[in-house]
Amino acid sequence: MGLRMMGTLVSWWMYELTGDAFYIGMIGLAEAIPAVGFSLYAGYVIDKSEKRKLLLRTVVLFGTCAVILLGASSNWFQQSFGDKLIIISIYTIIFFTGCIRSFSGPSFSAIIASLVPRPLLTIASQLSSTSWLVASIMGHATAGFLIAWFHVTGTFIVIITLIFTGLFFLYKLKEKPPGISTEKKTLEAVSEGLNYVFKTKEVLAALTLDLFAVLFGGAVAMVPVYAKDILHAGPIGFGWLNAAADIGSIIMVISLTISPLKKKQGIKLLFAVAGFGLCIIVFGISKLYWLSFFALLVSGVLDGVSVVVRSNIMQLKTPDELRGRVMSVNSMFINSSNEIGQFESGVAAKLMGVVPSVVFGGCMTIMVVVATWFKAPSLKKLEY
Repeated sequence: MGLRMMGTLVSWWMYELTGDAFYIGMIGLAEAIPAVGFSLYAGYVIDKSEKRKLLLRTVVLFGTCAVILLGASSNWFQQSFGDKLIIISIYTIIFFTGCIRSFSGPSFSAIIASLVPRPLLTIASQLSSTSWLVASIMGHATAGFLIAWFHVTGTFIVIITLIFTGLFFLYKLKEKPPGISTEKKTLEAVSEGLNYVFKTKEVLAALTLDLFAVLFGGAVAMVPVYAKDILHAGPIGFGWLNAAADIGSIIMVISLTISPLKKKQGIKLLFAVAGFGLCIIVFGISKLYWLSFFALLVSGVLDGVSVVVRSNIMQLKTPDELRGRVMSVNSMFINSSNEIGQFESGVAAKLMGVVPSVVFGGCMTIMVVVATWFKAPSLKKLEY
């Protein structure tokens, strides 16, 4: 919740400092470069490390980054160094959070299999997705209220409190043994996860589809611009717009936890991603707050199908000894595509204008689904 709130706050803060959507996109690039660059090596480190200790270290580092941003948001820092150095500081810290996330994100996914018996793995995976989405919704929406009430500096204090509260709960976990021995050569061990993904066609097709859908459908990156300049919603309206997609996702994830998809999961995934692209187009052209909110809400419902299907494929098909490395490849494909998509949205907004760039992204998402339909027929037949 604290980390999702920090992402929301930094986007709003950057737009207040610059008034330019391009700078919001550059935040995504600053985080994506290290997240992608370290991801394969991070998977090797995760598999050979004690996962609980690694998670504790990453959360402490996230908290440290939040403390530094808190200092940069103070009146003293602004008066002493000016907005230019604040902007540089934000990009620098976001670069380091990208480095940290390349280790933390896959660790959270990989540790699930060591916490529950295999017959309960699908349910545990969906509960993990649900808890993440609840935190995401609360982080997005609450950030809007906190920005309105306590401004940027006060919101960072809340974020730091949440991060170290999370650290306390992680500390309660028991130690989790590493998945591989340290005798393996680093390069050989690193390549095993990537080779496994490319050899497992269903995993590769699902990851590739999500990669391009998120890359081109990253309309959420432009929500600060829509909230402030197009819908005139203010920080509270911004918070709810930012949370809309996650609200839809959690509705779907909970529904699928209670009543799982029993057959034809692959073709349902394709239709869900196409519908997601259509919702992004509606959001792009809307000038009504309620319609924009509804479009993002439905996009989240459809994205929830994608989250559940992909998570189940990854958890069920990945051998225990490869979990850290395969989850790192998943992180490289999916999680980092959010940041790269944010960068793409910022560049497209600079070149085309905000509204045309969002509509373009939705259209490209639908085209990706059409291409996948013909180029990856195994995904249409996927069932688990």
